[in-house]
Amino acid sequence: MAGPALAEARPDPVAEVTTPLVSPHDTRDYRVLGLENGLTVLLVSDPEADKAAASMNVSVGSAQDPEDLAGLAHFLEHMLFLGTEPFPEADAYQGYISRHGGSHNAFTAPQDTNYFFDIDPAALEGALDRFSQFFISPLFNADQLESERNIVHSEYMARIRDDARRENDVLNLLLNPENPTTGFSVGSRETLADRPEDEPSLRERVIDFYERHYDANVMHLALIGPQDLDELEALVAERFAAIPDRGLTIPEISAPLARSETLPRRVALQSVRDSRQLRFLFPIPDPIAEYRHKPADLIAHLLGHEGDGSLLALLREAGWADGLSAGVSRGDGQHALFSVNVSLTPDGAEARDAIEATLFAAIELIRDAGLEAWRYDEKASLAEQEFRFQQHGSPLQGAMRLAMNLSRFPVEDVQYAAYRMEGFDREHSEAYLDALVPDNLIRLYSAPDVEGEESSPWFHAPWAEDKAGKREDHHGGEAPALAGLALPPANPYIAEDLELLDAQDERPRRLVEESAFDLWHMADASFSTPKVEWRFSLQNPGAASSARDAALARLLAGWLDDSLNEAFYPARLAGQHFEAYAHARGITLSFSGWRDRQERMVERVLEQLQSGEIEPASFERVRYRLQREWRNAPQAALHRQAGRTLAEALVRPQWPSAALLDASRELTLEDLRDFRDTLLAELRLEAMAVGNLAAEQAETLGRQVADRLAPSLAAAAIPDLTPLRADADLPSLTPHTSREESVVLRYLQGPDRTLESQARLAVLGQLIDTPFYQRLRTEEQLGYVVHAGYSPMLDAPGLALLVQSPDTESDAIEARIDAFLDDFEATLASLEDDALAPYRQAVHDRLTRRDTSLSGRAGRLWQAMSFGDVEFDRRERLAERALAVGADELRVLWPELRRAAVARVAFDPGAEPDDVLALAQHLEPMPEVEE
Repeated sequence: MAGPALAEARPDPVAEVTTPLVSPHDTRDYRVLGLENGLTVLLVSDPEADKAAASMNVSVGSAQDPEDLAGLAHFLEHMLFLGTEPFPEADAYQGYISRHGGSHNAFTAPQDTNYFFDIDPAALEGALDRFSQFFISPLFNADQLESERNIVHSEYMARIRDDARRENDVLNLLLNPENPTTGFSVGSRETLADRPEDEPSLRERVIDFYERHYDANVMHLALIGPQDLDELEALVAERFAAIPDRGLTIPEISAPLARSETLPRRVALQSVRDSRQLRFLFPIPDPIAEYRHKPADLIAHLLGHEGDGSLLALLREAGWADGLSAGVSRGDGQHALFSVNVSLTPDGAEARDAIEATLFAAIELIRDAGLEAWRYDEKASLAEQEFRFQQHGSPLQGAMRLAMNLSRFPVEDVQYAAYRMEGFDREHSEAYLDALVPDNLIRLYSAPDVEGEESSPWFHAPWAEDKAGKREDHHGGEAPALAGLALPPANPYIAEDLELLDAQDERPRRLVEESAFDLWHMADASFSTPKVEWRFSLQNPGAASSARDAALARLLAGWLDDSLNEAFYPARLAGQHFEAYAHARGITLSFSGWRDRQERMVERVLEQLQSGEIEPASFERVRYRLQREWRNAPQAALHRQAGRTLAEALVRPQWPSAALLDASRELTLEDLRDFRDTLLAELRLEAMAVGNLAAEQAETLGRQVADRLAPSLAAAAIPDLTPLRADADLPSLTPHTSREESVVLRYLQGPDRTLESQARLAVLGQLIDTPFYQRLRTEEQLGYVVHAGYSPMLDAPGLALLVQSPDTESDAIEARIDAFLDDFEATLASLEDDALAPYRQAVHDRLTRRDTSLSGRAGRLWQAMSFGDVEFDRRERLAERALAVGADELRVLWPELRRAAVARVAFDPGAEPDDVLALAQHLEPMPEVEE
């Protein structure tokens, strides 16, 4: 979309095009280049960045897959990582990135393939040497084809029980098969099988696809680093000018996403998780072309509103739903779907025709009275406010976003497109609203109890026509809509005082230190935003002493959020956010948003917490939502379940999902009311404010909260989270899962909790990462999910080595891990300190990484304080210690790690889960160490 600008470029190898519109508080320097070969490049010089990052977006994806080779674009993405002419080793790129403290990955979408990495800025040149060759001289090594096909198949199998993919698989059957975004995008051994002898080989097809679809004209590169623009430009011009110019243009999709003659359609499909969802999908023109005015956004805003009188508020009051969202999805540049997604309760599942009728009543209300200029202007004002104080996130996140935006929007809008709202266009909004009619509907209902006569082709989801789709009630007439719909009034929470205070503290300091109340504060203007992050931890020694109490704490936090949902939804739209969450010590109240009007949020939450009526409907809604989450825990990704099982064994207190689910079944409304009274009667209060707030203001609000809550418990009354020492009597643990893959998690626990041990294991984790991945994933093809690295339990250090496989049993995986560890010992034996240096530096840089958002900084400091790091310098001390780790120390440590008690988690399909708490009840705490 930068074509017109490029047409005016100078004939030089590098031509400056234009620069983006940026926030007035953005101090970074930008330069946009058009290389002679057609590549568009955005350079961002950020002198404060402690990472450099790059993202190359190729405007080609699975939509371009040949009909006889589903998944080819994704397979090509994998193959580009496995060697180029200057760097033929399969791990040359990955190993370099890992050695220099970076990360890398890629993804394939229907119309994009995005490759990205971040790295120590000093190593950027070497990273670009390797990265640029993906697009110039890939080898497509024949000896890697089979292994990478197996990896792609493992990725497919790892996600085959993913409900979102199953639903998409069914949806693709209902859409227009001539639209190329409706195909199977992942690929498998079946779709990527060897070709018949009289046809071009798979390797030849990969090369042909690459040469047909990859060239500089369909690529957009974003590069962020602390180097100045001239240096960044030199790095790019020297390396990316050789990308071929084949004269390609970005592919356009002309076939409609849906065919009107097949609509309306109402379908039900079986979900794996215990979850009931109802999606209303309406084919519309893709509104991306109208991003300057965003005519569909106002409709999505009004349908997705959650305040009093909203569609969701009525569905919640009826007991039919506990969540709703609205917006545009599946855009292909020409066509899209307008989606309204409703999370149902069991009662709501039986009322889906009435829900549909209420949705259309809400659409009619918007048609009659909702398309008003002042509503658009209010939304535009909030968007402009967010842009004015935009926070960019990490360099990696920024590079990915900018590269994708370069491919979609004019250069000047790569930062501003999401916020730009140039004026209300009633005619265009009405055109989108006119598409939201019953005859243009695809309705998808998913639930675990659906029985289907047909099965979707790739993710095997049973599905059928939805028999409830005639919109009739039990009297034979149309299901009636709920009464009481209303449009939202003007938002009362919009901040007006946006003055930036210039106070800046180096670290938090304690403003109040009392026996039952501590208040910490850090004035922070470094993100140039008048926002504040508040945390209030309400601590009680009984908050997690049993599974019952832990379940009640989660119920109380959930009820507080739920009961304020309608009242606080306008505040969320205005940039004020509140969340209550339970933890081992009690409940934390978290506030995030503009300094102005934040105090009224805090006051309203305390009022509700202390004296709000816990209504039966809210209690049941929250309990159902939590029970659904706990019932679905065995369906989570297997590698995550293995990690959770390990934490349940080695950290106290920690309650498994099954125990929380069992405990919750017996809980009553009175139990929750009693628990609230008990918690508030005796508590300790710890608070922290980080952001654009003076110390006097922080102390005033902090003391107001303390006066309301009247804390009375000393710190000694609150138990700490405690890591346990694994021993030889701890057997291999089996997670509670219903997955059909195998997994092994081997955990080598450090000898103690000292900074020395933490530093040594962190460096070991950095060193072992790439060779473990290269050996067990790339060479031995055990599975898609393979990783190794440093994985502490709180402050108890450890190394985690994990393999998840679709077709290799755990015993065989264990043997492969053992063989790797034996060989790794030989690697350590010959390791020189000079060779270890980049790994030490990578650990140091990771530990001292710059905070990239105010919320991220507040979260880091809050966690440090909760772990007792009241000097807020522990990560810096650990980072310095990592720089001193020597190869001899690792050689001495390694045999001890291998010989000491090792924790194991293993699973094969059909294995019975263990009672992890019972098996680990004999474990002793790892003693704390004075540093």
